[in-house]
Amino acid sequence: MAVELLFTDTQGRPIHDQRWSDMWQGWRKAAGWPEEGTFHSLRHYFATALISAGADPTDVQRALRHANLRITLEAYVHWWPTKQRRRSVVGTALREAASRRQSDALGVQDQS
Repeated sequence: MAVELLFTDTQGRPIHDQRWSDMWQGWRKAAGWPEEGTFHSLRHYFATALISAGADPTDVQRALRHANLRITLEAYVHWWPTKQRRRSVVGTALREAASRRQSDALGVQDQS
C-alpha cells in the first residue's frame, strides 16, 4: 500500500537527509538561530517547553516516543523544576529534621 509523503521536494520526490539538512540551514538562518542550532535542537526545545509548562514526565516520554521513562528522565531531569524532584523532598525533610534537632539542643520549644 502506497503512503503519501508529508514532505517532498519541488518535483514531488522524497526529501533525503542531505536535502533536509540544506533546507534546515536556510530556515535556521532566517529564524536567527545560532549555527549550533540543529534540526534536532527543535526536539529538545519541544521537550523543554513541555516540561516548563508542567507536563508530567510520562507525557513527555510519550511525546518524544522514548522507549522508556528512564531515557526521558536521564536526558531532561535537570529541566524539571527542583520542587518536583525527589531529592528536593528528601533534602527538605533532612533540613527540617536538622533544624528541629538544633532547636531541641538549644532548648527552644516548638511554637506550632
